[in-house]
Amino acid sequence: MIIKAQVEAIYRNESRRILATLIRLLGDFDLAEEALHEAFFVAVERWQQDGVPDNPRAWLVSTGRFKAIDRLRRQARFAASQALLLAQAEALEEADWSTEDVQDDRLRLIFTCCHPALAPDAQVPLTLREICDLTTEEIARAFLATPATIAQRIVRAKGKIREAKIPYQVPSLAELPERLDSVLRVIYLVFNEGYSASTGDDLTRDDLTREAIRLARLLMELLPEPEVMGLLALMLLHESRRPARMSHSGELVLLDEQDRSLWEASLIAEGCALVEEALKTRRFGPYCLQAAIAAVHAEAPNAGETDWLQIVGLYDVLLRMLPSPVIELNRAAALAMRDGPLAGLQQVDGILARGELLDYHLAHSARGEFCRQLGRVKEARQAYEKALTLTRQTPEKRFIERRLAEL
Repeated sequence: MIIKAQVEAIYRNESRRILATLIRLLGDFDLAEEALHEAFFVAVERWQQDGVPDNPRAWLVSTGRFKAIDRLRRQARFAASQALLLAQAEALEEADWSTEDVQDDRLRLIFTCCHPALAPDAQVPLTLREICDLTTEEIARAFLATPATIAQRIVRAKGKIREAKIPYQVPSLAELPERLDSVLRVIYLVFNEGYSASTGDDLTRDDLTREAIRLARLLMELLPEPEVMGLLALMLLHESRRPARMSHSGELVLLDEQDRSLWEASLIAEGCALVEEALKTRRFGPYCLQAAIAAVHAEAPNAGETDWLQIVGLYDVLLRMLPSPVIELNRAAALAMRDGPLAGLQQVDGILARGELLDYHLAHSARGEFCRQLGRVKEARQAYEKALTLTRQTPEKRFIERRLAEL
């Protein structure tokens, strides 16, 4: 049982890194996934007899490689394309399997998943599935789509990579800028799933937020552009609040009620410095502006001293640059803090009247909060009840239930 628990822990912490390396070495997503699972299956049996190796990741990569070669040779016995499969197996045996002095395999994999030859609506689901091990159900909830739709997009994207022989590599510096937007979007979605999990008993998944921040740091080393700095700053500033976002009893704590002494000062300092550096270039974009908003929150000693005038102004600029109902909703919350709950409610009602965010629980939750503050109890209850039917996260459900009980 001890060995099994160790294998499970290694799978949780290392499987996506091992998979990324196997995809690079084998050149095929499906073959690499099969090899990964076979390697872990062998590890459960072998390690009980021989003990856990000094370098489990290298052992699993090597075992996965041999399993892939065996699989190709077995298939060759029964396939019409016997010569092709045998040639593929021999090529894998003869290939240079050294993993020294190579760039990070997960960063390579992100660029492969975000290749411009792939449909935009498939790039992010493929990356979230392969890099972060999210299920198709989790990805579907994040995109308000059906699991079958997401699964089809992922299958088509894998087929396109295989048929078009899309290279598994970080693009050249000349190619990087045109590929950057997709990669930044993917990294931010990975962070968001970790910062506010779409489902489950836990508010956050720190494995995903750590991974997103690590990937952003790697990307900044490769391409120190203002928007890369802005995204890293944004994630660091949000991550700094993690210790204060949950009470000791596991309840959700809103931003204006958080104990700011629990915020991590080192992350705030790094994030604010990156924001300042990025804004100085005057080539900033949406991530820099969102990071600037987060920095204003971080620099306020308490909620009452937050500069809401500046935050609303930054949201105005952000909306002109990137029109979005979600950004508009966030601006409504800031507007309510500056001008009162009625101003916020009018903005939210305008969004919902256009038919936007009708299935977004935070829109209804915000409406419930504004109505509660205005004493419009019946409307507040209806809005919170609607939000409760839409959220799938246990801490958020409990928070909304508390609000309903208070009403």
